[in-house]
Amino acid sequence: MTTDAVRGQAARSAPDRLLAVLAAFDHAHPALCLTDISRRAGLTLTTAHRLVGALTEWGALERDADGVYHVGLRLWEVAALAPRGLALRQVALPYLEDLYEATHENVQLAVRDGAEVVYIEWISGRSAVGVHIRVGARWPLHATGVGLALLAHSDQAFQEEYCDGPLAAFTPHTITDPGRLRRELAEVRRSGVAVSSRQVTDDALSVAAPVRGREGAVTAAVSVVVPRLGAQVPGLIPAVRVAARGISRALGWQPQSH
Repeated sequence: MTTDAVRGQAARSAPDRLLAVLAAFDHAHPALCLTDISRRAGLTLTTAHRLVGALTEWGALERDADGVYHVGLRLWEVAALAPRGLALRQVALPYLEDLYEATHENVQLAVRDGAEVVYIEWISGRSAVGVHIRVGARWPLHATGVGLALLAHSDQAFQEEYCDGPLAAFTPHTITDPGRLRRELAEVRRSGVAVSSRQVTDDALSVAAPVRGREGAVTAAVSVVVPRLGAQVPGLIPAVRVAARGISRALGWQPQSH
């Protein structure tokens, strides 16, 4: 590590350095040796060793027989307390399973984190589609059905900022025009569902509906993802709506009061 890098590390607070160690792990790097943690976190080997030791002792990290580190179960225990994470998943799972039984298609549950959608549950269906989502995976809001459902019901100022920002394209069909995106969001609010076709891969179509919390605010979205060819959208919409409404009720939403 260069002298400038060491100085930069010294300027970071202790919590920043600790979080940098945890941030070194992601879907592409679920297992890391100490040297890799040090490099990815931007820390000296000595500092990384000290912080990794503390995290391992607490249970946030686990070290296997080969000296490789993995995320520890203690973090899962803490994550289970998150109302938009495992706790939401536990409430929603029976309705997601019902949606799968009604459609035998790929079923998703997702929440918004800033300008991205984060998938917190995925039930794989019989149909093979090009996009394969993992729990914890992220996509820009405008490119997915669940993302459109969440964006359409977010704060108006945030919607305007998002529409005016860069809109990444993944296929020729991805919405990248701000005016078109605004019209799409208005249609989602009018119809109560979002239909996203060929935005991430050319073969997939998704139908999504918003999930509301106790106070009526949209806190999540549920969807089915099917092959675009032969997709029976009118038949999928009621099934997705029923699942979203069931989860909302389980979260304490009372539709008659909204």
